[in-house]
Amino acid sequence: METLTIGERIRHRRLLRGWSVRHAASRAGVSHATWSRIERGLQAADNRFVLADIATALECSPTELAGMVVPVGDRTAMAAHAGVHAIHQALIETDLGEPADRPAPVLPDLARTVEVVETLRRACDYAAAARLLPDLMRDLHAVAEDSAQRAGALRMLCHATFMASGVVRNLGHPAEAWLTAERCRDAAEAIEDPVMTGYAAYARANAALSCDAFHRALTLASRAVDEMRPHLGAPGGIEVFGTLHLICAYACRGLKRVSDGRGWAKAAGEVAARTGESPALGLTFGPTNVDIWRIGMEVDGGEPEIAVDIAANTNPAVLPFGCRQVFYYADAGRALARLKGRDREAIRYLITAERLAPQHVRTSAIDQETVRSLLERSRREAGGAELRGLCERMQISA
Repeated sequence: METLTIGERIRHRRLLRGWSVRHAASRAGVSHATWSRIERGLQAADNRFVLADIATALECSPTELAGMVVPVGDRTAMAAHAGVHAIHQALIETDLGEPADRPAPVLPDLARTVEVVETLRRACDYAAAARLLPDLMRDLHAVAEDSAQRAGALRMLCHATFMASGVVRNLGHPAEAWLTAERCRDAAEAIEDPVMTGYAAYARANAALSCDAFHRALTLASRAVDEMRPHLGAPGGIEVFGTLHLICAYACRGLKRVSDGRGWAKAAGEVAARTGESPALGLTFGPTNVDIWRIGMEVDGGEPEIAVDIAANTNPAVLPFGCRQVFYYADAGRALARLKGRDREAIRYLITAERLAPQHVRTSAIDQETVRSLLERSRREAGGAELRGLCERMQISA
């Protein structure tokens, strides 16, 4: 059965409500012309903030409108999504208030597994990471029952659940991302480490963003910013502090508080000027990552020209990890696709994003929507063989 586009799902939801385009658009705070063009596939529904407004108007989640993108025949992508279920099951079984159901392995062996998962996550190999994470979380839960190893096991569990939250979030499972981040918080609070508590707050706030719960994300992150201030000298403290600023910035943009959002982003940049490009806690916080966040904020905030200007002055190669570079290329590609005469550049950026992180790009509903709009616009002229090849891999037809 042919997969519905986002515009078709929006139209279906609106008709079920019995609403006119004008009425639905007024509820969303967008023009009826914009709504109509999105429904008819003449305008890409690849703006996260606009999609969140439309979902709110239709009384559903953005995920329901975006759909679950798993290209048929792409075994790696299918394996990555199948791993989400295994992670979900492990989360249910690793409640720190309940006894573990397995013997405790050796903690140094688990430390090596954490390192392997971190390497896979940075490379956006979600399928491989998802295969290792469920047993890793169960084993750390078991080791945490040994009082002599409890602190080390809980710290690793905090890191493992943080990574798991990112994996399921990037695969389009926001509710599971929130549940995983809750487990991260449980582990952080159990060791009473303020930096790890802030780290877990970042995971929860980021999961809230993926659910388009912008108020909740802002509340969590801004509160954590205040709580982190006395601990900036601790290892990783200032990096967590700066990263939380980025969550606040993005959440404000989602709430249409443009000035506040840019203020938080500016403050994050000032913190990054102090840290430089830092590897602490795997956050890759620093000036480059701040600019990558700013690109996403501006393109979703309806300012693609600003996003492209930021991208032109940002070198993603400074960060040696695909997990951040992919956002640079995908978001800059989305911005270019909205500017007249920049389709060829947009295609090159999106193909680069796909080359860096195929599992990420091919299963992203937002990226798929951008590619679909380029295909519709080009009619096989602007993109040529490159665009047709990308569409084939993402299973998009005109």
